Amino acid sequence: MEQQSNQVDVESLRSSAPRRGSCVDVLLGASILILFVAVTGLAVGGMLVTKELRAELRSASQPTPASPVQLSAISDSPSSAYKMHNFAYLKPTKSALENCTMPWTSVSYDERTSLGSNFEYNSLKHSLKPKKKGVYFIYIQVTVSCTHHCKAGVLKLELHNKLTCNVELTADIEKTPVSKKCWTVSHLESQDLTTQVTVPEEGLKNWRLELNSSGLGMFLIE
Repeated sequence: MEQQSNQVDVESLRSSAPRRGSCVDVLLGASILILFVAVTGLAVGGMLVTKELRAELRSASQPTPASPVQLSAISDSPSSAYKMHNFAYLKPTKSALENCTMPWTSVSYDERTSLGSNFEYNSLKHSLKPKKKGVYFIYIQVTVSCTHHCKAGVLKLELHNKLTCNVELTADIEKTPVSKKCWTVSHLESQDLTTQVTVPEEGLKNWRLELNSSGLGMFLIE
């Protein structure tokens, strides 16, 4: 009788082990899925915010004669005011592609600017500095076009040690623009952030950076 009881216990333990393993697998899979959805949602939200503000700035910088649009209208709502303080958007000022520290500039109209009060830009060092410590959504948008019979190569933009964006360029004789967006979420101290541009040893002859469709964006999450 005791031998039969022991045999039943062993068999019950064996049968319960797979069930516990499957539960762990389900919980692990659910955790990974939730994390993926959260990160994806943050990325989409960040891109929507940057797209919205860029559109507002673009419309403000191109007023129509009949109905002039003032950039000050962007700060009418509390959410827009928050963006104007905690959001920075800079556009490049140099179209030539060579090894350098990328020079940027803010988009200005009237007395307003795309550089929020939470940020400082040093035009001598070409550095962007957030004044507040915190978690930031950071993105770089790069658009490159070929002017005439361009060779293949890789263009690299690196924001300090926080974000690296590699743009693969193929041999192009049709002058088709190449665009890429790179983003990250990172904790930043109050530090100077510069963007280093790196090209292949043979250079990127006849490739140029499109100034109006390239840029660096950053905003405070928490």
